[in-house]
Amino acid sequence: MTSRRNSIALMAGALAFVSLTSIGAAAGLDYPTRPVKWVVGYPAGGTTDILARLMGQWLSESLGQQFIVENKPGGGNNIGTESVINSAPDGYTLYLVNPANGINASLYKKLSFNFIRDMAPVGGIMRVPNVMEVSEKFPAKTVAEFIDYAKANPGKVNMASSGNGTSVHLSGELFMAMTGVKLTHVPYRGSNPALTDMLSGQVDVMFDNMPSSLPHIHAGKLRPLGVTTAQRSPALPDVPTVAESVPGYEASAFFGMSVPKGTPSEIIEKLNKEINAALADPGMRAKLGDLGGVVIPGTPDDFGKVVAQETDKWAKVIQTGGVSLE
Repeated sequence: MTSRRNSIALMAGALAFVSLTSIGAAAGLDYPTRPVKWVVGYPAGGTTDILARLMGQWLSESLGQQFIVENKPGGGNNIGTESVINSAPDGYTLYLVNPANGINASLYKKLSFNFIRDMAPVGGIMRVPNVMEVSEKFPAKTVAEFIDYAKANPGKVNMASSGNGTSVHLSGELFMAMTGVKLTHVPYRGSNPALTDMLSGQVDVMFDNMPSSLPHIHAGKLRPLGVTTAQRSPALPDVPTVAESVPGYEASAFFGMSVPKGTPSEIIEKLNKEINAALADPGMRAKLGDLGGVVIPGTPDDFGKVVAQETDKWAKVIQTGGVSLE
């Protein structure tokens, strides 16, 4: 009798497992059956917003449901992040991962979440170089000349940024750490006001995200000294990398998609497949190229490694530079 009861219990457990597995598979097969929300932690108009709308349009057309971008700015990107972490893990709330998610893990001492622990990676989309640029009035024409000038004038060269702790700021901190130059950091509330003062010559140098600076560079109003990626950027092919003068230097903005931990793997795999299909499309690649981006296709695990590497990298820069939020 006991043996028979054990057999029945084992059969019931097996059936329950098969049932749950079937439900998960069905969720992935049918997904999405209603509109999907894609949260961006910044206001409309920036790189993250533009990127989410480009990819959202692709996903809407390929999966037959609207992927609606919802901007939730504030708290240095943390408000939008937390809202997704606290949402249902059902594939109907997505998150646009950006550099702040790697930076904030060390920059903020009392976050209510752990990004790597609480979010599941879906896939990478692209990397975007920052560009080291100076005003027209600045005397240096190359990175090497800039270093020489800054060392001859310690603390007298003003470095603009889009805010304390942003990738724009920390790209400059990394440059200072690797070259020994001393720049005076001038944080602004976003790239636009910083660029306004760059264009008027009130500040000297900025390591800006490429998309916002490209129009001013092409117009000849800002002078690019170097791009911050390891290789030259197709968007500025004649501009050298900073690493050509500062070996080992690399700083770029990375973007991708994540979902709350616990989202069915079938849904994650379906979204990953569609993202990679978009990144393989010549038209989409051209649009991302116009933003200065280089695509980073791959598996969810591949993107998870990118997030972990960026988190470790910026933790060291923040510690070395003594960066903190006041």
